[in-house]
Amino acid sequence: MNEKKLGLGSVISTSVGLVIAISCLVSLGQGSGEVGIVFIGAMVVACLLNLTTIASLSELNGLMPNITGGLAQYTLACMGPMPTLVSMVGGYLICNILSAGVEASIFAYAMSQVIPLPIPSIVYTAIMMIIVMATNLYGVDMFAKIQDLVALLLVGSMVVMGLIGAFKLGTGHVVVQAANMSVKPSEVLSMTAVAFWLFIGAEFAIPISSEVKNAKKNVPLGMALGLIVILIMQSIMVLGFYHYTPWSDLANSAAPHMLYGQLLLGKYGKIWMAFVAALAVISTQNSGINGLAHISQGMAKMNMLPQIFAKTNKRKVPYIGVILISISMFIFAYISDGSSNTIEFLILVGSVLWMITYIFAHIDVLILRRKLPNAPRSFKVPGGSILPLIGSIGTAYMIINISTDPHERMMIWMITLLTVLGLGIYSIIWIKFKMKIPIWKAVPIEKVMAMDNSLYYQVRKSRGIW
Repeated sequence: MNEKKLGLGSVISTSVGLVIAISCLVSLGQGSGEVGIVFIGAMVVACLLNLTTIASLSELNGLMPNITGGLAQYTLACMGPMPTLVSMVGGYLICNILSAGVEASIFAYAMSQVIPLPIPSIVYTAIMMIIVMATNLYGVDMFAKIQDLVALLLVGSMVVMGLIGAFKLGTGHVVVQAANMSVKPSEVLSMTAVAFWLFIGAEFAIPISSEVKNAKKNVPLGMALGLIVILIMQSIMVLGFYHYTPWSDLANSAAPHMLYGQLLLGKYGKIWMAFVAALAVISTQNSGINGLAHISQGMAKMNMLPQIFAKTNKRKVPYIGVILISISMFIFAYISDGSSNTIEFLILVGSVLWMITYIFAHIDVLILRRKLPNAPRSFKVPGGSILPLIGSIGTAYMIINISTDPHERMMIWMITLLTVLGLGIYSIIWIKFKMKIPIWKAVPIEKVMAMDNSLYYQVRKSRGIW
């Protein structure tokens, strides 16, 4: 077992590989197109706020180590089943399905640009989704084997192409334009909501903590360094955009990375970015379908979702979840197909849902600090309650200023409110009549940790308890 232990570098690559996705390049391009180079300032603020979230999640992991459910179990022990269901179904399941659908849409657009066949771009999405779904149903996670390679290709390509643009070494025409579209602090800060998506998901490195050497130090440090690497890499890309891509074209493009690649290096740059995008989105879809299906299976085992999600085929794959999640991703891909405005809108909706889960993480830390002040923690957020409070307030600010367009902002709030309201009604009915436990009563932390053991369910099933 010791020879399989992971080091700091593995934590960094896992965090970077899970955060960087093609939808991030859409946010990067559209954010830069809106305000120019000063978007880097918004990225710095968003990165700092995400660092506070990483700190809070690291403390929760330090208090409840080696559990697989992560935020679901933290929130269940702090606030009870109602907030857990709303945050997990809305902030993780729906948000990830939505973002994966957007990823697939961007992939289809890129393929239609590089392979100009007389077929709708959504066909590329359908083919890719069918292949990934079939692979997951078969139980062979073949794409996971190239996850590190995909991350390396994507990150390396962004750095190299960013540097080529920043130093004006491309074969394309150098654009002469204003460095900044806006210098008002209020407008730059309002773009932190767009920049937030560039750093989301680093916490998915926490589940590998049991395999990391000196996890107490390396897991929090690795996630933090991963976010800093992303900040530097994305900043280099913004400088490249400035020299080769008109801000207005960048803001309105459904695939800014493709536009930049073409303007920087001609058709070869376009093909290069399309190839890397294809690898990245296939890996993203594969890990998303596989991960979300197993999250749904785990929640079903905890009686927090219908038992149908816990059913497995002969290869031990939760096939119902794989099929339903794949179909849902395709629906979102179809809705956003080829429309830069729709893609941007769905990314912002997904951001709000994910921001809510991050606020819950900060609240979980504050609750457990009060309930279990002397409990041993392998990591503790420095500065007492200051950073969790700053993180909560800062994330709430991003939700309030999710868009500079008042109409779009109101629509995002409305969809988020309706989603939370719908999930709240579902949660009340489900908890009251199916789980038959108090809606808001926190589950003892010992019981939550016991739920992570398969024997817990075997014993309950033998006694006739769901």
